[in-house]
Amino acid sequence: MDNQKINVNLLIQIPSDLVVITKVELEELKRQELSGVYWNMKDLEKRVSRKSEWIKENILFPAKFRKVLDVEHGGFVFYPKTKGQNWSFQANKMSAFLDKNFNNIFKSK
Repeated sequence: MDNQKINVNLLIQIPSDLVVITKVELEELKRQELSGVYWNMKDLEKRVSRKSEWIKENILFPAKFRKVLDVEHGGFVFYPKTKGQNWSFQANKMSAFLDKNFNNIFKSK
């Protein structure tokens, strides 16, 4: 049996307050949005929806993550060295790390 094809021209009206872009363009916009942006601990708490104690225990202090994250090891997280210093996170790289390691961070121990 031969396949039959119908060629159809279809006009779809896009509302003036919306635009259509490719996934590649969307990812580039997301990357640029976080480029040159730094988070503090409060920003990270909002992103992860967890308190700083949980973040430290499950993300920042485990050796398997710290060796990747700590600026002292070439990472993108400044670990305070003295009381009163603030945490600092390179937003675009921290966001990518969280996405890549979601399963490792949130899986049951």
